[in-house]
Amino acid sequence: MQSVQHHQRSGGPTVAAAGVVAGAPPPPMRRRCEGTAMGAITLDLRPGVGLGPFTLGMAISEAFSQVELQPNIYDVVHVKYLDEEPLKLDIVISFPDHGFHLRFDPWSQRLRLIEIYDVKRLQMRYATSLIGGPSTLATFVAVYALFGPTFPGIYDNDRGIYTLFYPGLSFAFPIPSQYTSIFHDREVLAELPLEFPDGTTPVTCRVSLYDSTSDGKVGVGSLMDKASVPPLSAGSLYMEEVHAKLGEELWFTIGGQHIPFGASPQDVWTELGRPCGIHQKQVDQMVIHSASDPRPRTTLCADYFYNYFSRGLDILFDGQTHKIKKFVLHTNFPGHSDFNSYMKCNFVIYDGEMEGTDEPGSAPKSCITPSTKWEQVKEILGDGGRAAIQTQGSMNNPFGSTFVYGYQNVAFEVMKNGYIATVTLFQS
Repeated sequence: MQSVQHHQRSGGPTVAAAGVVAGAPPPPMRRRCEGTAMGAITLDLRPGVGLGPFTLGMAISEAFSQVELQPNIYDVVHVKYLDEEPLKLDIVISFPDHGFHLRFDPWSQRLRLIEIYDVKRLQMRYATSLIGGPSTLATFVAVYALFGPTFPGIYDNDRGIYTLFYPGLSFAFPIPSQYTSIFHDREVLAELPLEFPDGTTPVTCRVSLYDSTSDGKVGVGSLMDKASVPPLSAGSLYMEEVHAKLGEELWFTIGGQHIPFGASPQDVWTELGRPCGIHQKQVDQMVIHSASDPRPRTTLCADYFYNYFSRGLDILFDGQTHKIKKFVLHTNFPGHSDFNSYMKCNFVIYDGEMEGTDEPGSAPKSCITPSTKWEQVKEILGDGGRAAIQTQGSMNNPFGSTFVYGYQNVAFEVMKNGYIATVTLFQS
């Protein structure tokens, strides 16, 4: 599990996985030790919906935006992920000063579970009442009084944890060893452990917030895996499948737009709307490898990009003809310098000679998607030959170099773990 730390600053740049911005030196660290926050913050607890500004189902980039809006509160942020297999485990944004973290589904990069793991650090507001934090113990009695009657919970004998469930919300209580004999492993108890025989009441050790539409019981241990991402609203363009036919066009499956190579900026504005950003292209560092292009290298060239960060897409226009010459698709994997600069592009790439599909989610097996590893790409397209090494230096990119492999009409930037970082489409 890779863990990187971000120390937020007031007015700071966009949060990146390691606390740096691509193309800029790392920011200075604030001189405050972790765990020495000025005091507990208070966040609204919304069962089945979210906690404070964080809403279940939100994209990871939206969560980082909320962090940016309140840098004095979310001063220390940890981002955790499995570096070798980033699709295997959740991407976790953790706030150690406040005792909670956000778990994002690694494929969709949407928030599926919120866990308050140190209830004494975080004060929660439900309706007009407070619970948790250093001054308001979240005891079983307090929880039951605030949230009302519910069905008996489940006891996990291995962990000594009793979990109480409400719609979209659960509370875990540790049971002292001297009282575990009155519980039965994994069974729903007929009685609620409001008080122990000695008159004491258990105190919450963990609170879980999750989507309630699936009607699953979510808690600690294996119950944590039962939390699923809420369904997207009808017509949402998030994670829209973008079909790319090599050397020909992009096709957006929900909106139905077709954007071919050679299209004009006006065509793109009409189909995709206003770009999130426009910037001039730096010198093409790969030109020197092309014997057919004798142009001298300069600091800037006339070509320019349309950036659609919310679609995980860049479109490059020729500065002379003002026609599309390249598409760049981003996977937004953690461990890459562009992480959190783009939302994930859910592309499906197939060769022009392959038989395509008009149905989203029904791409042929020979297609390439953001989940396709480099070894699988080589099985589909053949050996890509030697790779060009792309690096920005450890100061600008602490994650190390990536490798660029070129084929006819397409180039892949591959991370050290074998996953694709970006795909560049062009016409040979």
